[in-house]
Amino acid sequence: MMHEAVFTFQTKDAGIIAASLIPESDTEEMGRSYCECTKISDTAFEIHIQAQDLIALRAALNTWLRLVQIAEEMVQTTKKAGTTNE
Repeated sequence: MMHEAVFTFQTKDAGIIAASLIPESDTEEMGRSYCECTKISDTAFEIHIQAQDLIALRAALNTWLRLVQIAEEMVQTTKKAGTTNE
């Protein structure tokens, strides 16, 4: 039995964040879980996670939600750095 979770993120930086995550999700299905990241529009992207069991789903959710958080933090950090150097 496969388990799955789908998250849609709305942000003005969706293109940048999705572009940083898509290479991570472009690997073939391996192990007990699989994730696909898709840019929906300029302001939205989606991650779709599938796993063979709940333990693998939890682990994949932790990983992918953290990757989204890190990408968002890096976008904000680079924006701040760009404005303080001027």
